[in-house]
Amino acid sequence: MTADINLDRLDLLRTLVCIVESRSLTGAAQVLGTSQPTVSRRLKQLERYWGMQLLQRSTHSLQLTVDGERCYQQAKDLLEQWAAMEASLRGSLLQLQGRLRVRVPTVFGQEKLIPALGGFMRQHPQVVVEWYLSDGMPDFVADGIDCCIRVGEVHAPHVVAIRMAWIDRIVVAAPSFLHQHTLPNAMGPADVQDLPWLAMDTFYRHTVQLRQRQTGATHSIDIRPCLVTDNLHTLCNAAVQGLGLAVVSAWAVAEHLHSQRLVQVLPDWYAAPLPLSLVYPHSPFPAARLKAFISSMREHFPMVEGMLPPDTPQEGG
Repeated sequence: MTADINLDRLDLLRTLVCIVESRSLTGAAQVLGTSQPTVSRRLKQLERYWGMQLLQRSTHSLQLTVDGERCYQQAKDLLEQWAAMEASLRGSLLQLQGRLRVRVPTVFGQEKLIPALGGFMRQHPQVVVEWYLSDGMPDFVADGIDCCIRVGEVHAPHVVAIRMAWIDRIVVAAPSFLHQHTLPNAMGPADVQDLPWLAMDTFYRHTVQLRQRQTGATHSIDIRPCLVTDNLHTLCNAAVQGLGLAVVSAWAVAEHLHSQRLVQVLPDWYAAPLPLSLVYPHSPFPAARLKAFISSMREHFPMVEGMLPPDTPQEGG
């Protein structure tokens, strides 16, 4: 064991974390403000110190070994604990900094989260945010993601899911579509079952389950959709074009409802709200920048039209 390793263990661990999150030695060198040979030398020092291979290196890729993944996770936790201790001891003298990698739903992340992101970035200008649009749950380690915004229930192990809101879902159609069909004034779910429907593959395809707001009564509609999509924008735009009825997130059609390009059908009925959560890997000491981001999101969500508070009772769906 060399004297350098005794003195610089945190730097060596920081180098490993940076290599993994940058996905290359060259990228890590740029982040750390040093050279690629220096990064490579530090990695070899760390591997010699532990007596194990941490990364499998090839011409085009880096892959953590089983030992390397365990070392990376514990190194990240240790560095975050160190940063938390520094922040506690130095107080307001220490500005949040570093990189925050966030994955958000494709449509929601573009349309409704940018104001919250802007507020966070203005408050913490030294934090670099990487903002990725995807509707799937990330592999936090393999993808190098710090947190994600997730629509729907979260069943992944070893993660923390903080409920931010519930997404209200309603039935909508274009006025032109309703004019094409003869419907009773006091219509109920049974009256729209045989009409053309647009389906959101992610959440419903063959059956729409509706609940009456006042009584809690439920009604199941079997549909044969004329259009199936996995994209919320496509679903809303198809509804605006008068192609069919659709169950949509209320926030996504708020402007269409205000402009009367869409109208709410069956206003006394709604589909089960969807949970919206901020999810991150479990850690005893989450990074200070992650905690600040969570706080910003909590402040933002109550201001989004079409959202229900996170503590809204959802008994029975």
